[in-house]
Amino acid sequence: MDAYENLTKLGYSLPELPSLGGLYVRMKRIGSMVYVSGQGPAVNGVPPRKGKVGADMTVEEGQEAARMCVLNALAVLHDGLGSLERVKNVVKLLGFVASAPGFTSQPMVINGASQLLIDVFGEAGKHARSAVGTNELPGDIPVEIEFIFEVE
Repeated sequence: MDAYENLTKLGYSLPELPSLGGLYVRMKRIGSMVYVSGQGPAVNGVPPRKGKVGADMTVEEGQEAARMCVLNALAVLHDGLGSLERVKNVVKLLGFVASAPGFTSQPMVINGASQLLIDVFGEAGKHARSAVGTNELPGDIPVEIEFIFEVE
């Protein structure tokens, strides 16, 4: 498994590190577990889309935002670990979707993130997950995801 080759085959590259939005660290390692702080779909610090899924954007556009969250998390891991090849398993995702009233397809939105992790890491990319709808997210972003990885 070469995560970098898989990213390239999928047409992705690692973005610049996301900016910090508060008093926290991007990632925290405890033994073999790495906790990556919630990542939004920003590119160079700017979210390309804002608003709520189900009103301002489609499920498919929400899935693309979820993939951008993954790319930002991978950039954090690359910076903090030196290599994505140190990832043994994706353990868990907690995905938040800013949702229009009555929108109930949050799992479909977070599937965008889950599928990208499986495509990048193969069997090791399969993970436990929660997908939660919320009325607002910071900066009016549509998706925020936090991650837990097992690493070497």
